[in-house]
Amino acid sequence: MTSHLQFPPIYLLPVHLEADKLHSLEEQIPTLTYDPSEADVIVGNVHKPERALFELRRRDISFRAPESDERIDRTSGVKRRKISETRSREQSRVLKVAKLKWFTDSVEQGHVLPLDDYLVIEVEQRAEGNHPPRTAQGQIISIPAAPTTPERPTTGRYRYRRGAGTSPKLPPLLRRTTSEEASIPPVPEFLSTPYSCQRPTPVDPPNSSFVDELKKIRKARILAGDAVGVRAYSSSIASVAAYPHLLRSQHEVAGLPGCGRKIAELYKEWKETGKTEEAGQIDRDPRLATISLFYDIWGVGDVTAREFYNKGWRDLDDVVEYGWSHLTRVQQIGVKYYDDLKVRIPRKEVEYIADTILDHARKIDPGFEMAIVGSYRRGRPSSGDVDVIISHRDEALTHFLVGKLVVMLEEGGFVTHTLTLSTKNSEREQETLPWKGGQSASGGGFDTLDKALLMWRTPEGLGPNSEVTSPGGEQARLHRRVDIIVSPWKTVGCAIIGWTGGTTFERDLRRYCKAEKGFKFDSSGIRNRVDGSWVDLEEGALGKSPDMNVSERRVFAGLGLEWRPPEERCTG
Repeated sequence: MTSHLQFPPIYLLPVHLEADKLHSLEEQIPTLTYDPSEADVIVGNVHKPERALFELRRRDISFRAPESDERIDRTSGVKRRKISETRSREQSRVLKVAKLKWFTDSVEQGHVLPLDDYLVIEVEQRAEGNHPPRTAQGQIISIPAAPTTPERPTTGRYRYRRGAGTSPKLPPLLRRTTSEEASIPPVPEFLSTPYSCQRPTPVDPPNSSFVDELKKIRKARILAGDAVGVRAYSSSIASVAAYPHLLRSQHEVAGLPGCGRKIAELYKEWKETGKTEEAGQIDRDPRLATISLFYDIWGVGDVTAREFYNKGWRDLDDVVEYGWSHLTRVQQIGVKYYDDLKVRIPRKEVEYIADTILDHARKIDPGFEMAIVGSYRRGRPSSGDVDVIISHRDEALTHFLVGKLVVMLEEGGFVTHTLTLSTKNSEREQETLPWKGGQSASGGGFDTLDKALLMWRTPEGLGPNSEVTSPGGEQARLHRRVDIIVSPWKTVGCAIIGWTGGTTFERDLRRYCKAEKGFKFDSSGIRNRVDGSWVDLEEGALGKSPDMNVSERRVFAGLGLEWRPPEERCTG
């Protein structure tokens, strides 16, 4: 425990840290801030002053770089700034960059150690930043710096653990009048949790328009490869989406967990102009617009999309002409049906496709049950693809079911291409696998449910496709993306939860299980991180679950989570 240690406000550099290590350190630092301009000390795996200065510039922190008036501490080799006696300390302040070892050694020894032996550099920080954001290679990019907003509840603008003692003096964030203060409703108690899986986040929140604006900025961060910015915006989006009141001022936004000054400034700009400069980056920047085009190809992620751009390709014709033979089969299918897959699937068509799958499964045995998951289950009016989970109380009947089902659907003329067919679960006789520090006992991925990722096209004259209009305006039978997941009955509740929630809900559910319960959660089941054993929350002493909904509720209860219906898991 570190809550009793009196650390100054700390910003943690994510460089050279694996995701699990980064998250673990974030949980340990009692005075962590996600805004480097608000920190007194920045810590990270940096050891040279030049690298420290690079990281400060990269985060748009304005400072006076060491020049003629710097001196070198001859005992430590650390470059320090001479703070001018004539310079007002109200105009600048001292910012220290220290080795991460300072924090870990302090924790190990049980008290905050002096910084002298760990200091990398000390600079004067200016009030406003004037450095453009840069890539990891130091190149200036047009995208503004990522919001370094907290994803945990804060006291003021810093996060302090209960019992951490007296908080450091906080610099002012935004000026507000007494009338403004009185008009801002209190932040709901449920927003005090750092985990969005503990909050009700409705499908149609009061601030949905602003949430959509933030999502545009997040996509620009994804396309730029800014993982830290993506994570920060995801936390901000989840917080705004869960806020039950219509936002009225930037001060109100700044008070929300996971937001702060950056998101407040974006809200002010959006409120006054109806848009933000940052959200328009993809439309204005030809490079980002092209990467976005490639990113929307099924089977192409952000890394591959940037690789396509760096090859000199600028449209789908270039991909076909110069790179077709180098694409994976899935990517070729994604290019071929690019226009079809851009069209959202209305709920009526989702239901038809799902009912067709269940009808075919019940030709094998009438006892099969199905749940439509994904955005459909969260209440969205349309979906990007169709996700269904099939299960049966008799575990023998789910054994190698997925292959049989796909063959039947192909013979019926519904499935045109099978992108992925996995039977790992059946190959191990549907037995749960122990978890061993990041992988299963067999060395494969943790989620080993049987699944088929398919391209679907309803035959002419069947279903609601005659009512669907193609991007060109004509009526057409469009190709759709369909995922069929087969789960044993004993873990079907985990499967439904894992395939239902919004992205941030699912991320925080896994964080919650790890930090609060010592579990590893996935749609294929829950394991104990200590001994790797399966944690049975669905049957056990309760007996076989009577239906899928009960199985799902049992998992919530077993994890100590308040039940949230699917329509309240829309974190974005």
